[in-house]
Amino acid sequence: MPLTFAKTGEENIIKKIGGTAEVKKHLSDLGFVVGGTVTVVNTLGGNMIVNVKNSRVAIDKQMANKIMI
Repeated sequence: MPLTFAKTGEENIIKKIGGTAEVKKHLSDLGFVVGGTVTVVNTLGGNMIVNVKNSRVAIDKQMANKIMI
């Protein structure tokens, strides 16, 4: 399921990253890698603040839908 369906505070393991090669590289640079963990901190109007690799990152709903957990 996409990251947008994750519950706040729940740690999830990234199963797959979708999108173009450019999108995958951008998400990888931010720390979103297959097998890594991601925790949703907050959701505001569809945009999300997540913890990934001990850093907080803000992503929009479109990007979050490309991250499968």
